Amino acid sequence: MMLVLALLVVLLAARQLDWKALLADRLRQHLCFGAAIALVPLWMLQAGVKDGLEVHFLGLTTLALVLGWRMSQLMALLPLLLVTLFGFESWPAFGANLLLGVVLPLAVSYFVFLLTYSYLYRHLFVYLFVAGFFNAALTIAAKTLAFAAYMTWSGQYPWPVVLDNYVAILPLLLFPEALLNGMAITLLVVFRPQWVRTFYDRDYLLNK
Repeated sequence: MMLVLALLVVLLAARQLDWKALLADRLRQHLCFGAAIALVPLWMLQAGVKDGLEVHFLGLTTLALVLGWRMSQLMALLPLLLVTLFGFESWPAFGANLLLGVVLPLAVSYFVFLLTYSYLYRHLFVYLFVAGFFNAALTIAAKTLAFAAYMTWSGQYPWPVVLDNYVAILPLLLFPEALLNGMAITLLVVFRPQWVRTFYDRDYLLNK
């Protein structure tokens, strides 16, 4: 059921893409696949005590800000397939990993960006620190708590085990995840702003 729901979201995102423009833009194609492949080693660096309760950095906030919501949903499927194929994730957990580890975090990241764009002052530092840095911490928190709830609800582990071996690690992940995405977005905005789909010069640089 989780796999079906996640695939429906991915297919809906893929359906709404401008495929004609994408196929005509070779640079955009390289950027999309490069961003997706960059997540593979990041997701392979896992740590955990019990099977199924491993943690790793996401990098999905950067992906959402660079590619936009629709393309990021589609391209994040690639690294998940690869890390599962390589044995770092299990195939029975693919549906949960796709829905709770990809679709949900990307939705949270893009939603936070929309909130900052709509309700906060459009300034470069607001984009970097709120839409990038703070957003990433909030995203990994949402993913971790959602996955913890799922592991408990599905009966794989009792809540005290999930709390002690999974949720308890979350405070150690918040700042590194925020810093990783914040630095990545900062470097991209400074040196390659044209690659960041959600960054608009007229709003963040020319806005007075």
